[in-house]
Amino acid sequence: MASIGLGLAALGRPGYINLGHDEDLPPRRAVEDLRTRTHELLEQAWQAGVRYFDAARSYGLAEQFLGEWITPERRTAMTVGSKWGYTYVADWRHDADTHEVKDHSLATFERQWPETLQALGGPPDFYLVHSLTSDSPALEDKRLLDRLRELADSGVRVGLSTSGPRQAETLRKALSSGTPFSAVQATWNVLETSVGPALAEAHDAGWFVVVKEAVANGRLTSRAGETPFNEFAHQHGVAPDALAVGAAVAQPWADVVLSGATTTAQLASNLAYRTDGPLTEFVQQPEEYWTERSSLPWI
Repeated sequence: MASIGLGLAALGRPGYINLGHDEDLPPRRAVEDLRTRTHELLEQAWQAGVRYFDAARSYGLAEQFLGEWITPERRTAMTVGSKWGYTYVADWRHDADTHEVKDHSLATFERQWPETLQALGGPPDFYLVHSLTSDSPALEDKRLLDRLRELADSGVRVGLSTSGPRQAETLRKALSSGTPFSAVQATWNVLETSVGPALAEAHDAGWFVVVKEAVANGRLTSRAGETPFNEFAHQHGVAPDALAVGAAVAQPWADVVLSGATTTAQLASNLAYRTDGPLTEFVQQPEEYWTERSSLPWI
């Protein structure tokens, strides 16, 4: 059964697409406010036994906040994952027109890898190409792949994260193309299960599999209102987010399921996950799911 990790996508910057995100953070959303909140949740997660922590270059100051919290004693007992390929450009504004810019070139990798090392105080255990798609030139860029192979040979496991309705196609292309990848982070939840078979293939091939967005950016929480899923959860006496996280944890191919909590109450509820059958009646078509996700505002 998968373990729970803590993802910092919604903690390291003042704006994100989670439902109610603006209500979850301190009113000013100043750097010090989010640093304090991030460290509070990291400590809560640590005390609860969480040992996998996830960040990215584009998550504002998430890598820096995590690096400040890590001690030598903790580092030996924890696993750190991060991602490169997006650059944070919002200048600490939650209402910026553009929050992050995608570029999977070798030049971006060479710029961001030292930034990650400095922010974290050392190398992460996993370093993933952020939101790789099947049409990304990164899968055909020999110089980039050779450089990532060098990183893998040094002991850092390299891989990719996926997003969008063609996640399975992207992952299968990476699996079959002789890349140095051995890890994947993908969106899987009870609304969007289409990548599941490909994740099972990756797991069988010895890849490390991380699930993100298990609560669908808040659409599988009480914040979504009286949805069929939430009504089902309430009928069974469980918080919707706990049920959603439990469904992801139960997948036999999953190694880690990320909590994207931004409050201590959310993290406690995520950690109280419960499984309750396959929940297949809530699955959406991928195009429908991703169209709805793309309409979520940064708040």
